[in-house]
Amino acid sequence: MAKSQPAEYTNIARSWLPRLDGGFLMMALLIGAMGFYVIYPLILIIINSFNVSTIAEPPAYGLQAWRDAFSERGIWQSLWNSVKIGIALQVVALPTGIFISWLLARTNIFFSSALEFGFWISFILPNLVTTFGWMLLLDPSTGLINNWLRAIPFLNNLNFDIYSFWGIIWAHLMANGISTKVMLMTPAFRRMDASMEEASRMSGASSLTTMMRITVPAMTPVIVVVFLLSIIRIFSSFETELLLGVPWGFYVYSTKIVDLARQEPPLVNQAAALGSIILIFLVAFIPLQRRLIARRQFTTVSGQFKPKIIDLGPWRYPATIFIGLMVILLCVVPILSVFGGSFMTRFGFFNLPKTWTVEYWQMALSDPRILTGLKNTLIVACAAGIIGAFFFSLIGYVLVRTRLPGRSILDSICWLPSAIPGVLAGLGLLWMFLGTPFFRPFYGTLFLLVIAQVLGGITLATQVMKANFIQLGKELEEASRMSGAGFWKTYMTIVLPLVAQTMALVAVLKFMFAAQHNSSIILLATSETRTLSLLALDQVAAGYREVASITVIFIMLLTLGVALIARSFGLKVGLRAD
Repeated sequence: MAKSQPAEYTNIARSWLPRLDGGFLMMALLIGAMGFYVIYPLILIIINSFNVSTIAEPPAYGLQAWRDAFSERGIWQSLWNSVKIGIALQVVALPTGIFISWLLARTNIFFSSALEFGFWISFILPNLVTTFGWMLLLDPSTGLINNWLRAIPFLNNLNFDIYSFWGIIWAHLMANGISTKVMLMTPAFRRMDASMEEASRMSGASSLTTMMRITVPAMTPVIVVVFLLSIIRIFSSFETELLLGVPWGFYVYSTKIVDLARQEPPLVNQAAALGSIILIFLVAFIPLQRRLIARRQFTTVSGQFKPKIIDLGPWRYPATIFIGLMVILLCVVPILSVFGGSFMTRFGFFNLPKTWTVEYWQMALSDPRILTGLKNTLIVACAAGIIGAFFFSLIGYVLVRTRLPGRSILDSICWLPSAIPGVLAGLGLLWMFLGTPFFRPFYGTLFLLVIAQVLGGITLATQVMKANFIQLGKELEEASRMSGAGFWKTYMTIVLPLVAQTMALVAVLKFMFAAQHNSSIILLATSETRTLSLLALDQVAAGYREVASITVIFIMLLTLGVALIARSFGLKVGLRAD
């Protein structure tokens, strides 16, 4: 006769995870919720690309929407424009990012920590701030830099036009094109073993030769991951192309979809057809992206790890100056430009009878749309941050700490949004909320905007939480279970305090994403639910650039302020070493 298990072990087994049927139910609910939230809107895009009727009419299927979409003037050109921008941007940004990361992490330049923090500030700055700042400086008619250049006789009226292909590339470089790569690659360069570099220098190679032949090849896995992330995201850019491309008829994939969906009457079926083509393209890259990013065998840190800083000798001074100039261009110049533009009667003109004014600030502060936009931004961003931090911490915990079947499916769903442009996600949600009777009453509410903004950054939030759970030991959780606590009690009383700082980081990232990005909500917002970033776009389109600069300042102060407050708060929650 088989020996029965002690009662205490039976009770523990029944109380954990959290009873077998409960564990399966929880996984089924997570997969169902994430699948409905992420995949269903994309399926609706494909289905409705064959729907030849309008949203309010009964569906009728055919190929007319595809014919109309690709006979629409500029469709193929907009796709090619997206590819051109992606290629040109990476040709410049990737080598520059590698070189700057190497200087910051592997050399003895002055003030490396402070300069590296400057790239973090650049990353935190909203794209609208950077783009708008350079618009004020490089406008072909009123730009401050162009006015200065025209005043120099021997330059023959040299003029830089921000409203051009290379103007768009410059704006991307000054926004997140370089700073994102520096943020991702600098820590990897810093962890690299210096043994091979020392061997190269002992063979007589210079520091630059060693970097090109030893350091960069050794960092190939990280560089490939960063490059692939950038390539997949070439279809995600929106604000910069909308501000700098549309005024002269230059459309990319994202702005073309918005143009189709906002026409009178709206050509949402044609927009869905265009989105379906991009979905097919992106699906081919998702497995490759996930496989490369999920790799952990980066042979930069071995058992004989030996970090070493390279002495640049006399090149230390010009290298420091170069990095300093980059930080000034990325952060200081656009911020000062936006602030200056908000106080000038006409930006760039110092010879007017009245150069400085506070009238635009008075107009902005008395404009009820500013206060409404601020309120909407705070509601949407705070809700996205709080909901995202809790929900994705739960998903990360289930993926790492449990052995429930279906974890690979849930993980794959969490990777999918990393390759879905915001405009495409917004289009799918538009179809879901307008095409499904149950959700239709929610259209035109802030709830819809919160749903759209929580979708952004799912992959990053989940991976950050997974990495944190992998590093945590299981002893306290096991002690809680031995004491009779179930899944939810252990999760709420043990797990959450342990990961409180990481959750604060995820909440801040979600807040900044929701406060800054427009692409996922531009098709969903109304005049009553418009956020500050959408209001700034409307003000620029209406020609009120000085007032728009004030709106952009509010967005910048909001995001930077929340980031600094959360950094201070995040160090005081959870467990600390006293």
